[in-house]
Amino acid sequence: MLQEFKKFAMRGNVIDLAIGVIIGGAFGKITTSLVNDMITPLLGLIVGRIDLTSLKIVLRAASETDAGLAITYGVFLQNVLDFLIISFSIFMVIRFINRFKKEEEAPAAPPAPPEPSNEEKLLAEIRDLLKDQGADRPA
Repeated sequence: MLQEFKKFAMRGNVIDLAIGVIIGGAFGKITTSLVNDMITPLLGLIVGRIDLTSLKIVLRAASETDAGLAITYGVFLQNVLDFLIISFSIFMVIRFINRFKKEEEAPAAPPAPPEPSNEEKLLAEIRDLLKDQGADRPA
């Protein structure tokens, strides 16, 4: 069982996936910081200094003995905004990478067609001679 696990874990796809998850986690932290620290304050300034995460509907107010109950739709809106910015950022990165891949894959010139073999050349000469003989005959 240990050998099977080692074989599974050392395949290229598993290692690539692990690297992708690690980089994705780091990328997620960067974009979350971008949203929370830069975009949300600017958005709050534009729409009147509203903090999205503080938006909520209070269902039951908090008392001395009981915690309050609220629907925090502002947090949901913040997470949707995070998702949209992260997905757009990933789209732009992949688009950028694909542009370079296309440049690398594009061949400089199409390959020249192969030269006909000696047999093909002889057959073409015989065909041409037969055509010439047929043209010389009266109909």
